[in-house]
Amino acid sequence: MQTASPLLLETIKTEDGTVFNLPYHQARFDHSRKALFNTDDTLDLSKIIDTPPKGLYRCRILYDTNIRSVDYIPYIPKKIHTLRVIPSDIEYIYKYADREAFNILLRKNSDVDEIIIEKEGLLTDTTISNIAFYDGKKWLTPAKPLLQGTMRAKLISEGFLREADISKEMLGRFTHVALINAMLGFKILNHLEIQH
Repeated sequence: MQTASPLLLETIKTEDGTVFNLPYHQARFDHSRKALFNTDDTLDLSKIIDTPPKGLYRCRILYDTNIRSVDYIPYIPKKIHTLRVIPSDIEYIYKYADREAFNILLRKNSDVDEIIIEKEGLLTDTTISNIAFYDGKKWLTPAKPLLQGTMRAKLISEGFLREADISKEMLGRFTHVALINAMLGFKILNHLEIQH
């Protein structure tokens, strides 16, 4: 009996009819389908997305070899004031729809708003975003994230972000932290507490 393929997820920001960062989403979508399902065809996301004309939405595309669903969810950002560094050997190379491993980590740390996952002694990502740290001169992002985010890729290609190995012992060197994902863009957190 053949088991069902795991569903993947692409989350794309749309606002007032505009679709953001689509070339980077298309590239990840194509790469994931090719790597996991050995597909050679291209599905053009621009022809699939029919964004609402007004408002800020999270366009949520579920797919495997084909598109399984497209939903438009009004976006309300998560409020984050406290972070904790948590060691884990979690794997999330591809953006799977099944996020239970992240949910378990969050439930175990329900006294903080979000966690930074430490893997093999290095900081990687939060459960919802890539991260970056400011050292007073430049923004650095972990060189080995759990997931190659689309906004992270864009900011690296533009020269705004530099990749580096970052450990929790280095946190004292930085003045600011930012969360990076398709919906938040590049969000610098103020009044932040990082526990480790």
